[in-house]
Order: sequence, then structure tokens, then C-alpha cells
Amino acid sequence: MDSEIQGRAAHSAAIRERAEAEMAGMGVDAAFIDRLVETFYGRVLAHPALGPVFDARLSGRWPEHMEKMKSFWSSVAFRSGAYGGKPVQAHVGVANMTPDLFPQWLALFSATLDDIAPSEEAKAWFMATAERIARSLTLSLFYNPALDDPRLKKG
Repeated sequence: MDSEIQGRAAHSAAIRERAEAEMAGMGVDAAFIDRLVETFYGRVLAHPALGPVFDARLSGRWPEHMEKMKSFWSSVAFRSGAYGGKPVQAHVGVANMTPDLFPQWLALFSATLDDIAPSEEAKAWFMATAERIARSLTLSLFYNPALDDPRLKKG
């Protein structure tokens, strides 16, 4: 049993090392993650559609949210396992959240990366990741399988 646990730990460490090397090769470090989160959420707050939705949910809790998002993006980029939250559950029941906000979120994220990403590779990696996250959240929060019922399709 101990060798199995050690094997898992070594495997996890190897994954983290590869991720750290990949990120370093793109110019991504912890300081970039901090800058990305701070810049992006500063822009979210100023956005006419996104700002009110985020601020209503996070009023009085912005510092905690910022730290959570830094932990999240660090965990995703460096495969650190630092983030232990539940993104879907965190977004359930957010007042005034609609599927059409996700493309706006992605456009703002893309514009932020255009301005601050250390390389084209970093921009592409973070955008692909953000697009997967947006797709996953949209499906989890708004998808209704009944809408795919062939009997409901107009011929």
C-alpha cells in the first residue's frame, strides 16, 4: 500500500513538473496569474452587463473571490491541486445569470489576454481553457435535455 501511495505522489509530482515547465515556456508564472485575475475582474466590475451580476453576488466578498480565482487559475495552469472548490455549485442560483453572459465573459477574457499575455501560446492556452470552462458551466447551468427531444423539432 505504501508503494502505491508513493507511486501516486510521484505521478502527481511529475504532472506538476511538466505543467510548470510548459507554463514557464510560455512565460506564465504566479505573478502573471495574479495580474490576469486582478486585471480581468477589474474589467468585469466595469462591464455594463457582467459587473452588476458579479457585484450583486460578491458584494463585500471581492477579496475572497479574487484569492479563490487566483488559486483556481494557478491550480489549472500548474496542476497544483490548490483549488478545491465546486465551480458549478458556486454558480447555481446566481441572480440574473443567463447563457448570453458567457460569450461576453469570454470576449472580455480574450481582450484581457490580448493586453497582458506574455506570449501567443499563453493566450491560446488560457483562452482554450476559458472556453472549456464557459461551455461546461453553460451546459451544467442551462442545458435542458428535453429540448433535444426529436418530437419537439420542427420539420
